[in-house]
Amino acid sequence: MADYYDLLNVSRDASPETLKRAYRSLARQYHPDVNKEPRAEERFKEIGRAYEVLSDPEKRARYDQFGEAGVSGAAGGGMPDMGDMGGFADLFENFFSGGFGTAAGRDPRRRRTPTQGENLRVGLTISFHDAVFGTNKELQIRHRETCTSCAGRGLKPGSRPSTCQTCGGTGQIRRTSRTPLGVISQVSTCPACGGVGQFIRPEDRCGACNGQGTTQVSKKLRITIPAGVESDQQLRVPGEGNAGERGGPPGDLFVQLRVESDHRFSREAATIRSTVEVSYLQAILGDTITVQTVDGDLPIELPAGTQPGTVLTLPGCGAPKLGNPVARGDHHLTIKVSLPKGKFSVKEQHIPKGLPSEARSLLKQLDKKAQVRGSMLGGFL
Repeated sequence: MADYYDLLNVSRDASPETLKRAYRSLARQYHPDVNKEPRAEERFKEIGRAYEVLSDPEKRARYDQFGEAGVSGAAGGGMPDMGDMGGFADLFENFFSGGFGTAAGRDPRRRRTPTQGENLRVGLTISFHDAVFGTNKELQIRHRETCTSCAGRGLKPGSRPSTCQTCGGTGQIRRTSRTPLGVISQVSTCPACGGVGQFIRPEDRCGACNGQGTTQVSKKLRITIPAGVESDQQLRVPGEGNAGERGGPPGDLFVQLRVESDHRFSREAATIRSTVEVSYLQAILGDTITVQTVDGDLPIELPAGTQPGTVLTLPGCGAPKLGNPVARGDHHLTIKVSLPKGKFSVKEQHIPKGLPSEARSLLKQLDKKAQVRGSMLGGFL
């Protein structure tokens, strides 16, 4: 799904009131009873999902840090209460009124207001261990910051911007035409100043930023990677994107993670998987074996009569769950049995269970003798 903030056309620091206004406006625009376009109903649902998450402070905090992965499964699947939309009288009033105010329904004066800076995205590779337990990493980034020489105005000290002569400083060009329906006025953005209403003459530009108001800066960042992250997940670092225009807030930095593989383990969400090889006699008699986990070596009891391919579960030895590091998954350990090879080879299905005590005693004696000869039961077969 698209970014929830983009769906509602709001900035990431938007207030609850701003979110509500944006939602109500878009919901009216894409309501299936009014909008008959093919994707209207789908867009209506997406807008509802975005508002449901962002209007809840707890869900919004998880979404800001982990994106969709932080709130997946958290939504109820329905639309927010339509009661706060003022009913369908409001809906049709908004839909059918004011259609001739501006070209393409956009107010060019908005370009004169502060705008948020662009978001930046970088990639970061981390180890399997760091993804499981979290870590701190240092990043070197290049982004645009507000020029310190002119405080983002793009002007030399003591200089002033000049008024655009094309639009007279309004930032708009108004065109009036007569039609069979009457006189219609269309307002468009001034092509000379881009809707700002002012421009900076070359001789008045700030020398540090050449009138841009921002400069390219190299910067080191130390970011915290939470426990339980996975490949292709993104971390958001607020305010570390490019600087905004005309005093607007900066964008955000999104760090795309790639987790290196580990030859000892594989992972599925919070579940860790690995394989351990034991001898034929260990599988028959049972034993205390030491296995590798993400926490280090761990002694476990191997039951007597363990068959090849048996999966043992080590509770709480898996990865932490993202957003809740106290809760951990399990470690699933697959047993591989090393079968003796020789004149009398042994097949997997021949591993017996519940041996009599005399047979167990004899096998233990054979095991001791085989170890003296440098091999297990295969030395006698």
